[in-house]
Amino acid sequence: MDIIFDVLRTAIAPSTAAFALAAIGLNFHFGLTGLLNMGQAGFMLLGMYGFAISIQQGWPIWIAVIVGLIAAAIFAVLLGWPTLKLRGDYLAIVTIAAAEMVRFLGRSQSLKDLTGASSGIRGSDYKAPFEELSPFPDSIVTLGPFSMHGSRSSSWWLTTVTWVLVLLCAGLFWRLANSPWGRVLKGIREDEDAVRSLGKNVYSYKMQALIIGGVIGALGGITWALGNSVQPDSMGRPTTFWLWTLLLLGGAATVFGPLLGSILFWSSLTLVKSLASAFIPSDVLAPTELEPFSLVLVGVTLMLLVVFRPQGVLGNKKELAF
Repeated sequence: MDIIFDVLRTAIAPSTAAFALAAIGLNFHFGLTGLLNMGQAGFMLLGMYGFAISIQQGWPIWIAVIVGLIAAAIFAVLLGWPTLKLRGDYLAIVTIAAAEMVRFLGRSQSLKDLTGASSGIRGSDYKAPFEELSPFPDSIVTLGPFSMHGSRSSSWWLTTVTWVLVLLCAGLFWRLANSPWGRVLKGIREDEDAVRSLGKNVYSYKMQALIIGGVIGALGGITWALGNSVQPDSMGRPTTFWLWTLLLLGGAATVFGPLLGSILFWSSLTLVKSLASAFIPSDVLAPTELEPFSLVLVGVTLMLLVVFRPQGVLGNKKELAF
């Protein structure tokens, strides 16, 4: 029963919702527009830094959120301006390099007073304004089989806010994907030369999709930081690959694919770790080896999924025909 509770707790965790948010942003890039953005972790990191630094400077929480989102939008413009004419692998290489630049900039000693360098920014330095907004009591609250704090870190308050944001952003994706704007993006995904021949400004549409997806990714970074702390290495290359994994797992270009993919990915990882800890002796597999072992098993499973069902759980194979 403890294993089941651990899996269910992971499924509703704020960090799971934060990754679902970032994957929804990636869905605008890849699912709608066909952009191979391998730097979504950079957008998340900019949102985290923009929010945390603004709170440290004494700004109100709503301004801090706006600063984090604007930082991601500016990054999208600077990134997209010279690169959106690139296609396929070339765009992927540029975007992953740009995300690494953001990470190394955060680690830079020259910006230590702002970013904390490699040590990052402690959660206690910026979480208070958000926790003060909580309608839940400042104590442990039990709802059904789950017990969490009412307002601090991975709390009922943060869980509620993050999943509401996920549903709102999923609704935004559904509305835009079924609008004339979204149909143009799908056309670009399928054949941008054909769309260009119809007089559409393909570059402008790509830029719009990059900005919207990046801003949603930054929102995911902000919510993730509210449950943890701002650490540059926490948003490294593996983060981007995890986002791609859970997006393709749930189904690209679908409304609920990122949500389902995030829940399945992190829940599966927790399940494998718990089962391995329970049934594999420590002299065979040390506790420090459980997580790498779990990632290997989950990775093999995902490889089989890509081979035998590339469209994901909810996806349509025609959506990935491009």
